[in-house]
Amino acid sequence: MNCYYKCRNSIIHFFYTRLLKPILFLFDPEDIHNLFLKVGSFLGRFGLTRWKTKILFGYKNPKLSQKVLGINFENPIGLSAGFDKDIVLTNIISSVGFGFEEVGSVTAKAYEGNPRPRLWRLPKTKSLGVWFGLKTKGAKVLSKELSQKIRRLPIGVNIAFTNCKENLDISSAIPDYVSGFMMMEKYADYLTINLSCPNTSGGMPFLVPENYEKLMIEIDKIPTRKPIFVKISPDMSHEDIDMFLEISAKHRMHGIICSNLTKKFDISKIKDPIPPHGGLSGKLVFPKALDLLSYMYKKVGNKYIFIFCGGIFSANDAYKVIRQGATLMELITGMIFEGPQVISEINRGLVERLTRDGFKNISEAIGIDNQ
Repeated sequence: MNCYYKCRNSIIHFFYTRLLKPILFLFDPEDIHNLFLKVGSFLGRFGLTRWKTKILFGYKNPKLSQKVLGINFENPIGLSAGFDKDIVLTNIISSVGFGFEEVGSVTAKAYEGNPRPRLWRLPKTKSLGVWFGLKTKGAKVLSKELSQKIRRLPIGVNIAFTNCKENLDISSAIPDYVSGFMMMEKYADYLTINLSCPNTSGGMPFLVPENYEKLMIEIDKIPTRKPIFVKISPDMSHEDIDMFLEISAKHRMHGIICSNLTKKFDISKIKDPIPPHGGLSGKLVFPKALDLLSYMYKKVGNKYIFIFCGGIFSANDAYKVIRQGATLMELITGMIFEGPQVISEINRGLVERLTRDGFKNISEAIGIDNQ
């Protein structure tokens, strides 16, 4: 069966990268993104289309299954927040091969986002430029959407503060965070406090230790048993991380998502025109996020669950971050550049590497290089 999946994925990869992607990349990236949302939503409506999608892209192996914070994950690869902002893909995501999905970002109030263009491809750099500015229908609408979904895999909800003039004031932004959290909490398997979206008018004020502390004090007051993650920036220094971990230790926080888009990068490493706004994803983020993951895991071990996000393109990438301390990982950019079969190919490759190194389950490999 391993040969079957390897051959299937190679064929799909060839057709996607050589035939389909060159055509898709001729059109505006946001238009193509919206097209795939519509196609995915349609495919998720019917049992027959979900089954056929699973034949093309599915992969399952018990070595990849884990129970994390009381949640069952069939495999460690999730769709990162930022792709399914309005919760339309939850019915099809498991058929594509993902083990979980993080939707959003969701904010308390609806926001139309920044003006277009707000999404750019950097094909030579293997990166995306993103400047959506927390576009969302708002928590009131999206909580209703999520409440009506059939659960086929764990769904996390990424919570941010509404990108509006009022929230330039921290005293207004904190209640906004709390409001969005409380509206989505009932329907989420876990919740993520997004500290690190670089595309808001107010910047990233909750990466400031004093503001982060104030926010977490209010989050602590919310009556919930759901796991809480915090999403950080790849542009944080080790000193920033030390302060972040010190504050986090005093509050109800179960895991860290490492990381988000970068706004600090070496221009010499960018081989494409640089977008005029926003942050960059993909390969530019990988070494920065990996450094922070390794640094944090060495400091706190398995005290927190680490979800790696930033430039996963292959099984080699995925295995490296697992051995550095990640329990789960998320991606978007790798799927866009390599094709949707990359999810099952990463999972297949992980099983191959786990077997080679004598691990019976993926959980045995977590952090092995930092022990």
